[in-house]
Parts: sequence; C-alpha cells; structure tokens
Amino acid sequence: MSKSELRKRVMEDRKAIPAAEAKEKSDIIQQRVLSMDEYAKASTIMLYLDFRNEVQTDKIIIDALSKGKRISIPVSDVATKRLTPSQIMDYPGDLTEGTYGILEPRQECIRPLEPEDLDLIIVPGVAFDEECNRLGYGAGFYDRFLPRTRPGTVFIALAFEMQIHAKVYQQSHDCPVHYVVTENRVIKKLSES
Repeated sequence: MSKSELRKRVMEDRKAIPAAEAKEKSDIIQQRVLSMDEYAKASTIMLYLDFRNEVQTDKIIIDALSKGKRISIPVSDVATKRLTPSQIMDYPGDLTEGTYGILEPRQECIRPLEPEDLDLIIVPGVAFDEECNRLGYGAGFYDRFLPRTRPGTVFIALAFEMQIHAKVYQQSHDCPVHYVVTENRVIKKLSES
C-alpha cells in the first residue's frame, strides 16, 4: 500500500467510527494526556481543534485554561503553508470556521505566539507507527512548523488505536513526535534518531 493509499484508507476508516464511540475513545485519550507529566509541566500549549472525526481536544483545552496555562491554536496560512500559534482566552468564543473548515481564532482574536514559546504541542495526524513517526494530511504544515520550536518542546500526537500502523512511509522531511497517545496506550519515541 502506498503512502497516499494508507492516508485515504485510514481517513475513511476513522470517518466511519460512530460519533458516540469516537467521543468515548477521545475522552480516554484526553484523560491520558491530562495525567502525563509533560502536560503538568507545560505552561504554554498549542493544540489542534478536532475536525473530521479526529481525536477530540475540548477537555484538554478546558482543563488547561482552568489551570491558567496559555493555550494557542494553529492559524493556517494556505499561501505560505505555515502555521502561527494564536493564544485563545475564551473557548469557544474566540473561534470561527477558518481554513479547510477547521475552527481557528476570529481575526480580531488573533494573538500570535512565537514557536519558541511553546512547551507542548498536541499534534494531529492520519496515521502513526510504533516509533512515533507521523503521516499527516499531506500539506506539510506541521513538518515545517515543529522544527521551528525550541529544543525541549514536547510533541504529543493523539490517535485512535486504528490509526497505528506498521509503516507510515517516513521521509527525511517528516517530523516525528515524542509520544502517540491512543485509547489503549501511550507510545513513546525511544530515541532521537
């Protein structure tokens, strides 16, 4: 199976997960993240807003805001294919439908942060392997963004167990994550190779 075939198949399979099951599994995954030391230590977090049956992130956002953590949401610039973290103060009040139909901060609520400000990034993806390699959506937004963060920034991907595969066709420009959290387990990257 090719990279594009894997991407298509996993997205179709994920879309077929019933809403109640996706919510139940998302709740388990989010609870795992909330109990991680990496989350507890982070004061500034960027995370995606779930879309098209991705693992939900609402509980993490609400918990982080209640604990006084700075939360930012990626704003996509389609022309440059770059992400800019934008701090949100009011969830979901600061948000509106943006690029690709994904929720983003309203124009008047954009409060840019520097990539170096981030302690933790919750990363979306289509598929992952047991070495924390990531197959994204194909536009390269995160593969360009993650290397702009400072050393020590932790990357955690959220995935349903059905998104874990033996091979995700990692290429030299693809940026792996440090952890992949599913409803069944936390997969940790063993080395920085």
